[in-house]
Amino acid sequence: MAKIDLHIHSNYSDGSDTIQELAENIKTSGLGVFALTDHDTIDGCKALAPLIPDDIKFIHGVELTCKARECKCHILGYNYNENSSELKELLGKGKQLRLHKLETRINYLKDKFGIILSKKELDWLYSRKSVVKMHIANILVERGLADNNIEAMRKYLNGCSTGNSRFDGEEAINAILKSGGIPIWAHPLGGECERHLKEDEFIPKLKTLIDCGIQGLECYYSRYSEDEINFLVNCANKYNLYITGGSDYHGTNKNIPLGTLNCQNLYIDSSKLNLGNLLN
Repeated sequence: MAKIDLHIHSNYSDGSDTIQELAENIKTSGLGVFALTDHDTIDGCKALAPLIPDDIKFIHGVELTCKARECKCHILGYNYNENSSELKELLGKGKQLRLHKLETRINYLKDKFGIILSKKELDWLYSRKSVVKMHIANILVERGLADNNIEAMRKYLNGCSTGNSRFDGEEAINAILKSGGIPIWAHPLGGECERHLKEDEFIPKLKTLIDCGIQGLECYYSRYSEDEINFLVNCANKYNLYITGGSDYHGTNKNIPLGTLNCQNLYIDSSKLNLGNLLN
């Protein structure tokens, strides 16, 4: 069995690693199976593919920021057809949503704090394949306005309302399915810096997302304890869902090494996960 990590970001979204740096880090990490899951873009996967040797299995992925009915969630899509018209249309819509959020946040910084971004900073932000809040936060850190990007987001950006800027969850899941991909609920108990859901909060959301078409849960996650992982694995088995796992690696933008699939940093190999024939 192989060391595995199915949730990784490059600088095509909010990771710090360039595609070249990520390829080298993958090679030296000991990973035998991995997925690149940048936010709302698959361009990084296209660029990375030629750099990965044949003895490392590369699963093309994406992470979509969604609202499925009343449930805010992130949906991972694996092994899609990149030429799918439904997926292309969805990602095009996502780019426009992210640009809207960017412009709203730029105006918020100006109006609320008197922070005006320079032409160089704006040009860099608009050049990103998938611009996110962390990109702005890193600029604020570089200016000395916060010690780290988490503090910058909390102090200057979390109060900014960007309106309904998420994908419709059912639309996103259907686009993944129509592209031949597998939709998975990412960090289902809560992601980075989020309060983790209790069982009575989680189960109704799970049933809603199953009804919307998800096919699996990211049970193994870098911020989850053994008890939380066991709970999610049991839920996945009960509802006949795939079991996946990922670190949510962001390079230097988060303190999470590649291949970290639980908060105790215990080794987890691909035999613990189930994604059909994709892991064979």
